[in-house]
Amino acid sequence: MIYLDNAATTQALPEVAEAVRRALCEDYANPSSLHRLGLAAERLVTAAREALARALGVGEDELVFTSGGTEANNLAIKGAARARAGRGRHLIVAAAEHDSVLRAAAALGREGFEVEHVPVDGSGLVDPDEVARRVRPDTTLVSVGLVNNETGAVAPLAAIRGRLLAFGREGPLLHADCVQALGKVDIPMAALDLASFSAHKIHGPKGVGALYVRRGVRLVPLADGGGQERGLRPGTENVPGIAGFGRAVEALGELRAAWPRMRRQKRLFLELAGKALAELVVNGPDPDDAAPHILNVSLPGLAGEVVVHALEEEGVFVSTGSACTSRDPRPSHVLLAMGLPAERAHGAVRVSLSRFTSDDEVASAAEALVRVARRLLPTFARRRAPSRPGAGR
Repeated sequence: MIYLDNAATTQALPEVAEAVRRALCEDYANPSSLHRLGLAAERLVTAAREALARALGVGEDELVFTSGGTEANNLAIKGAARARAGRGRHLIVAAAEHDSVLRAAAALGREGFEVEHVPVDGSGLVDPDEVARRVRPDTTLVSVGLVNNETGAVAPLAAIRGRLLAFGREGPLLHADCVQALGKVDIPMAALDLASFSAHKIHGPKGVGALYVRRGVRLVPLADGGGQERGLRPGTENVPGIAGFGRAVEALGELRAAWPRMRRQKRLFLELAGKALAELVVNGPDPDDAAPHILNVSLPGLAGEVVVHALEEEGVFVSTGSACTSRDPRPSHVLLAMGLPAERAHGAVRVSLSRFTSDDEVASAAEALVRVARRLLPTFARRRAPSRPGAGR
């Protein structure tokens, strides 16, 4: 099996699984309990918060644990918009955002907020000047994801923040969906007021994430309940998930060390597949300019879903894009926002790597893609069969 769907989720590290097991089976008390067993569980939450704060260079009191990236995005966008409604009700959201961002904003639209979508260019990037041109006196929030989950495009957040500073202290807050960014690119935390994260993208457990809330930023919580997480996310904490998240964060150095290898592996995949499939096209920015782990390609004339299932028969697991919208038959809204034709967007396949992906796996996946294309499209333009460097063929 060759697993190249790491942008959807990653395999949990052994130490993460052990941390989850221990929190479930040994330190299983409620972290709000006052006895020593409760304090032991609370220490696991505290240790994870400290680890994430160190990794991001922020304060521990600026982090709120959530059930994942979707909840973090909803809390950031809805919470900030509702808290600042007295200042204005205009929001700016990039057109190529994850559905959890777009739908959270759309929900606010049904409450009477005005949501404006800033376009992206052919590489999937937002122009900071275009963002600034759309800011109005009643604009309270701008949301632009740091790494696009389908193409790996890296947004110029520092430049966007620079433009927003011109509007003074009463200007809009800047939120970034950083779910695909943590451990994959440098995150300009100093530029952000709000940032969303998820554990299962960095070899942690599913069902846990975090939201960075800069000191002084007020949010209206999504739910009412106890005072956990400073009242912003009430409910008993998911201690096993949070403990596993903390252990995954502690291993981010190994993930960072894999950046050069993952970039080289993307070039290897394109070199091997492109030699045989002359019409293979990359969707999004130049692979060297994108996040190191994501590559999005299309084979004109082939539907992405068909390619995904055909590759699965070859033992290679990829996706058509976001796992959250994988059952939606419509072409990717991300690729359409970039101006790609519907046929090309409908035929997109996302290959995403991890720190454990090997060169042999990438080469084998490229060869499998060639076999699939030849089987499904006998007349597809081809040059010659791919050959691995040093394979003698």
